[in-house]
Amino acid sequence: MRSYDADLTPPWKRAAPVPEVPADPDLVVEEVSTGFCGAVIRCEAGTVTLEDRFGKHRVFPLDPRGFLLDGRVVTLVRPTAPAASRPARTASGSIAVPGARARVARASRIYVEGRHDAELVERVWGDDLRIEGVVVEYLEGVDHLPEIVADFAPGPDARLGVLVDHLVPGSKESRIAAQVASDHVLVVGHPYIDIWQAVKPSVLGIRAWPEIPRGQDWKTGTCQALGWPADNTGAIWQAILKRVTSYKDLEPELLGKVEHLIDFVTVG
Repeated sequence: MRSYDADLTPPWKRAAPVPEVPADPDLVVEEVSTGFCGAVIRCEAGTVTLEDRFGKHRVFPLDPRGFLLDGRVVTLVRPTAPAASRPARTASGSIAVPGARARVARASRIYVEGRHDAELVERVWGDDLRIEGVVVEYLEGVDHLPEIVADFAPGPDARLGVLVDHLVPGSKESRIAAQVASDHVLVVGHPYIDIWQAVKPSVLGIRAWPEIPRGQDWKTGTCQALGWPADNTGAIWQAILKRVTSYKDLEPELLGKVEHLIDFVTVG
């Protein structure tokens, strides 16, 4: 006797399976019915609490097909009990050294362009830099780099590593970098106009960083394009920085450059 499927819905109308995703802390999702986008800060029996980029909290039921993750429909589920403990790692992915004391600062230094760059490096690589005794300072603009290098007087035991924004061929930044480079000075850069772009858009619940016309202030234009308050970019940056919890939240183009600088200034 031929058996029949109890489900009489035509196969082409049946919904595709939806993956179940644990509602782990800091997972960024969008609730489908309201469009509210935020990071998971708490998951309890039947509900999940999200926090958006401005610190607003909303509680939602753990409904099937109730959320979007990177544009895909998912079902959030309560996280399972933590697995057996593994070696703790720093935000950069290095194995943590519990109780390690900061090393006395080296003569070598890493310079970055501005405060936001320094705060992002500290956020992800701070533990590693303290163990290695590396201090990060900022230039307040690449135009000051030749003067800083001259005052620093780099040498074998006092190396200088520099991270530059928007280091692309033919730019002002590339010409200055070539001018100061030596055996004891390493200048590397990323392609982004501003360090904000090194944060993956998905971490912030946006599709992509907007294209801002040349000549317009990038931070202001970005805030306006995304509907963020444009009158206090410092506060917006702090909200962005709060979303960064590890190297996984940053673009690979930045990760490799910072790791290269750390290796360069810690030789010997």
